[in-house]
Amino acid sequence: MSYSNKLHTILSFLKESFSSEHKDFTTGSLRKAIFLLAIPMMIEMVAESVFALVDIFFVSQLGPKAIATVGLTEGVMAIIYSIAFGLGMAITAMVARRVGEKNYDAASKAGAQSIMLAITLSIVIGACGFFFPKNILLLMGASKETTAYGFIFTKILISGNVVIMLIHLMNGIFRGAGDAAIAMKSLLLANICNIIFCPLFIKVFGLGIQGAAIATTTGRAIGVCFQLYQLLKGKGIIKMYLKYFLPDVAILKALLSVAVTATLQFIVASASWIAMARIMAGFGDKAVSGYTIAIRLLVFFIMPAFGLSNAAATLVGQNLGAKQPDRAEQSVWKVTKYNAVFMAAVSVFFLLFAEFFVAFITDDVEAIAIGVKALRIISLGYIFFGVGMVMMNAFNGAGDSKTPTWIHLFWFWVFQIPLAYLAAVVLNWGPKGVFIAIVVTETLVTITSLILFKRGKWKLVKI
Repeated sequence: MSYSNKLHTILSFLKESFSSEHKDFTTGSLRKAIFLLAIPMMIEMVAESVFALVDIFFVSQLGPKAIATVGLTEGVMAIIYSIAFGLGMAITAMVARRVGEKNYDAASKAGAQSIMLAITLSIVIGACGFFFPKNILLLMGASKETTAYGFIFTKILISGNVVIMLIHLMNGIFRGAGDAAIAMKSLLLANICNIIFCPLFIKVFGLGIQGAAIATTTGRAIGVCFQLYQLLKGKGIIKMYLKYFLPDVAILKALLSVAVTATLQFIVASASWIAMARIMAGFGDKAVSGYTIAIRLLVFFIMPAFGLSNAAATLVGQNLGAKQPDRAEQSVWKVTKYNAVFMAAVSVFFLLFAEFFVAFITDDVEAIAIGVKALRIISLGYIFFGVGMVMMNAFNGAGDSKTPTWIHLFWFWVFQIPLAYLAAVVLNWGPKGVFIAIVVTETLVTITSLILFKRGKWKLVKI
């Protein structure tokens, strides 16, 4: 094949992956199916991680208190993200299963019911953020000075959590349907708006850290409007009508049976990250700043891998719906191989260039030292991270959210938190102890997941 023909083939392939036309992933080449899903999903996750990096880049220019506020608020926001991801994973599994069965009306109605549920939950959470932002920061270990400085930032983000809930939930609907391109476009739009709004609100309008919260919330809100337009215009296989939003007890019960454990799964992991942040807070604002920057950078490169692993969830769900469990399993092993290779490359990248990236975001010497150490230690476990996230998405895509929940509950709460405290505080290893605990735990999570996946009980789950 000539160079021009190869280029034409690659461009045609990219064009197909970015198309919103319905594709049947229950037949044909698995490799092609993986990449048709993975390319837009990876770009979607890159957009989400750019979202986080843009915020921390502009906020870091406001000083250590601003960075610490973001880091500590992120600990609480992780709970909100957990609920959003849990609901999103549940609806991905349900929509994918119905699409695999070719029951598109049931898939659409399930999506509408999940949107209703997400809005209800976000109202309750938003009220807590509106009335108790100072209490939340103090509970996270913020100093009085940091609390007084940043509580409005916390208030805006948590009060406006509905846009976080909806943007991730509706992307879950699109992914389950195999329309990964729409999910990608919504986050790209939200991210572009955030990049424009951040410097505008923070610097031009002089709103400081509060401007960062307004920019983030507004950007996501625009992304949500785009998603709603796509769902309501009725041109894809997911067509939503007002009657679908009337409460349906049977669908809500089925959705909650998966969503509760899926949400708990992410909350367990997020609570562990909160505990890590709380331990880091004991070493001062500079330590929290360095840790926050490192985690944002780590997430930036984990997100594409998470996007690739999301392909496993869609393929598992649709192929189980089409009564093809062996094809579902084959897709998981292929995605696992690709993700391991990608994460190995990222690990080498961070070992070599950690200082450059941290110093690009902040010029604080102490924060840089902590951030570099965090990047280099945690990246040693990146291959395990990559394999583990595919396994978790495979379980969730099958509707088996209980298995990863129990794995997370044991390794994160029973093992990781005590280990981090022992290493960082009791053994006096400082922040390094927290970083080592993270790597060890993620490795054990992955090994456990592989063992349970091979047993194959996930193939028998009904949703």
